[in-house]
Amino acid sequence: MEIRDCVAVVTGGASGLGEATVRAIVAGGGRAVMADLAEDKGARLAGELGDAALYVKTDVTSEDDVVRLLDRALAAFGRVNLLVNCAGIAIAEKVLGKKGVHSLSAFERVIRINLIGTFNVIRLAVEKMAGNAPNAAGERGVVVNTASVAAFEGQVGQAAYSASKGGIVGLTLPLAREFAAHGIRVMTIAPGIFETPMFDSLPEKAREALGAMVPFPSRLGRPEEYARLVRSIVENPMLNGEVIRLDGAIRMQPR
Repeated sequence: MEIRDCVAVVTGGASGLGEATVRAIVAGGGRAVMADLAEDKGARLAGELGDAALYVKTDVTSEDDVVRLLDRALAAFGRVNLLVNCAGIAIAEKVLGKKGVHSLSAFERVIRINLIGTFNVIRLAVEKMAGNAPNAAGERGVVVNTASVAAFEGQVGQAAYSASKGGIVGLTLPLAREFAAHGIRVMTIAPGIFETPMFDSLPEKAREALGAMVPFPSRLGRPEEYARLVRSIVENPMLNGEVIRLDGAIRMQPR
C-alpha cells in the first residue's frame, strides 16, 4: 500500500508521535483524520494542513465517540484503510510506595486508555476496512499500534504502563492472524525514549541525560522517526504480525 493511497485515522494525532504521523501522511499525499481530546491542538493542526486533514474530538475508550469518528472519516474521505494508534498515557507509581499501595483506579485508567482504548478503535475500524476494495496485492488495510520498550523492560513504578503496553504486544499476532482473511495487516511499534509532550517540562540537562542512555544514536528519538517507520510498514506488505523496537538499542534498567 502506498502512503498516497491512504486515508488514515490516527489516535493521539494532535501531538507527539501522532502529530508527526499525520504530517508525514499528508506530506506523502495521503489524508488523515486526527482523533484526540486536545481540541485546540487538533483544530490548529487541521487548519494548517488543509483539506487533507480532519480533526474529530474523540475519547478512544468510548464506543459512541469512535463510531462517530469513523463515520466522519468515511463522510469526508470515502474510506479508512490505515489506523495508527498513538493515544495513551503514562504514570509512575509503585505498588508498595511510601504513600501506600498502588491506586486501583489509576491502574484501571491506564489499562482502559492504553489497552482497551486501542482495542476499541481497532475492532470498529477493521469492520470498515473489511469493506474496502482490495488493492492489486489484496490489501484492504493496515493497523499500526504503539507499545513501548516498557512492555519488555518495565522499570520500577511502571507496573500499570508496562502491563498496558505488554497487552498491546500480545494483541499483535492473534489480530494479524485473524485479519489475514480480510487482507488487513497488523503491526506494532515499541518506541524507546522519544521527544514527546511528556518530556517538555524536563530541563535540558535531564533530556540530555536520558538521551545519553541510548547506545546509538545517543539522543532522544524524534517523532518524525516514528512516522518514518509507520510509512515503511504501510509500504512493505511482508511486515505483518510483528513488534518492531524503535529504540537505538536501549535496554531499560530497573530504575
